Amino acid sequence: MTSHPVGASASSARLPDIAARALTGALGRSPVNATYLGDHARDSLLDDPSAYAADQRAAELRALLAELDVLVSGGADDQVDAGVLRTVLAAELLELTDLREAEWNPMQHNPGGGLHSLLSRDFAPLPARLESVGHRLAAIPEYLDAARTRLGVMSGIHLETALGQLEGTIGIIDTEVPAALAAAPQLRGAVEPAAAKARAALVEHRDWLAAAADTATRDPQIGEDLFRIKLALTLDTAFDPQSLLRRAESDLDRIQAQIIEQAGAIAGVARPDATTVREVLDRLAGDAPTDATILGLCRNALTATTEFVRAHDLVTVYDDAVDVVEMPEIDRGVAVAYCRPNGPLESAALPTEYAVSPTPTDWSREQVDSFYREYNAHMLQNLTVHEAMPGHALQLMHANRYRGRTPVRTVWWSGSFVEGWAVYTEELMAERGFRSDVSESAATALRMQQLKMQLRTTINAILDIRFHCGDLDEAGAMELMLGRGFQERGEAAGKWRRVQLSSTQLCTYYVGYTEVRDVATDLRAAHPDWGVRQVHDAMLAHGSPPARHLRTLLGLPAADA
Repeated sequence: MTSHPVGASASSARLPDIAARALTGALGRSPVNATYLGDHARDSLLDDPSAYAADQRAAELRALLAELDVLVSGGADDQVDAGVLRTVLAAELLELTDLREAEWNPMQHNPGGGLHSLLSRDFAPLPARLESVGHRLAAIPEYLDAARTRLGVMSGIHLETALGQLEGTIGIIDTEVPAALAAAPQLRGAVEPAAAKARAALVEHRDWLAAAADTATRDPQIGEDLFRIKLALTLDTAFDPQSLLRRAESDLDRIQAQIIEQAGAIAGVARPDATTVREVLDRLAGDAPTDATILGLCRNALTATTEFVRAHDLVTVYDDAVDVVEMPEIDRGVAVAYCRPNGPLESAALPTEYAVSPTPTDWSREQVDSFYREYNAHMLQNLTVHEAMPGHALQLMHANRYRGRTPVRTVWWSGSFVEGWAVYTEELMAERGFRSDVSESAATALRMQQLKMQLRTTINAILDIRFHCGDLDEAGAMELMLGRGFQERGEAAGKWRRVQLSSTQLCTYYVGYTEVRDVATDLRAAHPDWGVRQVHDAMLAHGSPPARHLRTLLGLPAADA
């Protein structure tokens, strides 16, 4: 038997074991997320939505946190991993014991993701993946029975969104499963009966939810006390919501002054004001895509952003594939786009997905026009910077190459760092003159959209705090977004929905941006001989840790020092 000396080194030796058990527990708790992460040992299983499973998981989390509480970490990497893991586990425990969304948010009980992840990602031959699809289809009736047992008084906005997403899951069974079986007909006998039963169970569940709409009176606001606790865990930094609100409102004034000045320069107006901004944005909004052209424009934007980042040596660019795809219906209703990278545990070389949502087929012409005025051709360039290059897709390629002594930073991301980096790169690209090779007007148009997005980022935080702390209604939110944010009505209406559907996530863009920007500034000051790419590569070399931990890893002082 090998003995360890008493003290830091002995405790530090326990961290990999604690982290490994934490990962095993997380993968077991959510087989669907395990598939996305690239662990395929549980591809035949769905998550267990029962209260019993939640209680068991909460007990596991408490035990792991108790071990971390007495752990004395060694070097900086271990200290950071222990800190990140503690926050991750505490956030999950808060969800299970206090927020308890599984009891009132039916969006949490949609098995569609478990099917889509197997059908859309070629990590194994199709027949092998279809076998797992069959098992998950067979599990859907029991899964939905357990979900209905768990759900109590629901939130109306969550129920309404869940109904739309369930239609997407039914659509997978109606279209994607038959298409896959056409390529592997030997599995029809195993999969088709399970698909028929799963579809019937989904229709039953959809109808059950629809019948509950009149009694779905749960307030989607989580309240100031829970919001404060959750915000600290989401950001991995202790922020008083009201102090953060005051800072965001001050920054909103500053950014609004910047966009007014930029609009004045474009319009040739000596004393520009908010009206000038609206006039310039209205002109730019005329370059509108359509459902038929939006994906192609995003693909062209990806080519252009990649060429610019390489030419200006802003950050190391990897040749990993990025596919621009139409967002599946099961994911629609919350955001207009997302980036889904190859799973960090995946052995197959899969492309990153940059998913974009076209307009729903049941939208009116007015809704469609409003959407594409907001997401005009110039805004799509900025959106592609954020979601793909050098934003999420590239940052997560760097993160997937990180391997440490524990799996903590390989698997668990800081949302504020990931979103903060993406917002930071929007500003970086605009300030470096992206689109100036096309024309000066294209570059200034991009800058206007970037500033508009920065207004939106800041307003996101204001909405998040004020709504969940009980100080904002729909009229006030719409006035803020349409007025101070210069948003189109359709975008503002969608964001009002999103702020009700989520909590604390909308703060990650604003807080993350300010933290990432400050890390970059301090790192350049600490290493004045470094080039831009060297600074950014150093920031991306440690996974996706919260900014305060990244400072430790980079040898920078704490932000408030």
